[in-house]
Amino acid sequence: MYKLGIDLGGTKIEGVVLNTNSDVLFRERIPTEQEKGYDQIIHNIHRLYQRMVKDIKGAEHTLGIGTPGAISPRSGLLKNSNAVIMNGKPLKKDLEKALGRSIAVQNDANCFAMAEAMLGPGKDKHMVFGVIMGTGCGGGLVIDGKAHTGLQAIGGEWGHMSIDPNGPECYCGARGCIETFISGGGLTKMYAKWYDDPKPLPEVQKDYFAGEPRAVEFFNHFFVRFGTAMANLIAVLDPDIVILGGGFSNFEAIYAEGIKEVERQVFSDSLETPIVKHTQGDSAGVFGAAFIGI
Repeated sequence: MYKLGIDLGGTKIEGVVLNTNSDVLFRERIPTEQEKGYDQIIHNIHRLYQRMVKDIKGAEHTLGIGTPGAISPRSGLLKNSNAVIMNGKPLKKDLEKALGRSIAVQNDANCFAMAEAMLGPGKDKHMVFGVIMGTGCGGGLVIDGKAHTGLQAIGGEWGHMSIDPNGPECYCGARGCIETFISGGGLTKMYAKWYDDPKPLPEVQKDYFAGEPRAVEFFNHFFVRFGTAMANLIAVLDPDIVILGGGFSNFEAIYAEGIKEVERQVFSDSLETPIVKHTQGDSAGVFGAAFIGI
C-alpha cells in the first residue's frame, strides 16, 4: 500500500508518495498562500492531494498530514499553531470533507520525530524524542513506531517547560520557557537585549568559533541552559535517543560543549542517552506525515 504524506507549513505545502520500501515516487511543493485565507489553504491541499492520487493511478493508500499546532481532543479545533489563521478552525473535519476520506493529522514536531525514528538514527529504537530548534522549540515523542500525543495533544511540547520563572517572557504567556533560551528565535532576541546589538545568530556563531568574548560568554550561558533542559527531559522520559533538528541544531558546538553540560547535570552517574543531529533534513516533516497516515 502506498503512503501519502502532506506537510502543511506557513509558507509551503509539500506532498510525498512512498512505496512499501519507503522509496519516493512523487514529491512536490506548492505555496501555502495563507494570506489568501483559510479556504485557500484547504483548496491548495486538495489540489496537491489530487495530483498525488493521480500519480499512483488511484491505488489504495494511507494519508497523513503534518501541521503546526495540534487538534484539540476537546473541541476538534486546531490550537497552538504559529500559522495563526488556522487556529480555532476545524482543520481535520474540513480536510476530510474536502478530500472525501479519513486522514491522520499530527503536529509537525511529531512528524519530524517519526521520520527520524523510521528512517534516521532512531530506527529500531523503543523511545525516540525529537527536538526542533528553529525559530521556536518543539518536541515530538515516538514510542515503538507510534507518535505519542497524550491526553490533551500536548505530548512532547518540551519547549514550553519553564526552567526559570524570572526568565524572558514567552509568547505563550509564561516566563523562562525552554524555547526562550535555546531556540534560534529566542537566542536572537536574547543577544540583542544583552548587548544592544541585533546581530543575526549565524554571525554570533562565527564569532564564537573565532573566540570573540561576547559570543563566548553568550554561548556558554546557552550551553548551561541546554544542559538543564536536556537533563530535565532525560530525567522524565529516559528516552533511547534524542535527535536534534531545526536550523540551530546545525551549531556544531552543541554536540561538544552542550552535551558536556548535559553530562554534568543529568540525574545519573553517567549520560548514556545519545544526543545526535538529524539525518532527514527538511524531508523529515513530509516523510513523518506519510508514516502517521491512516
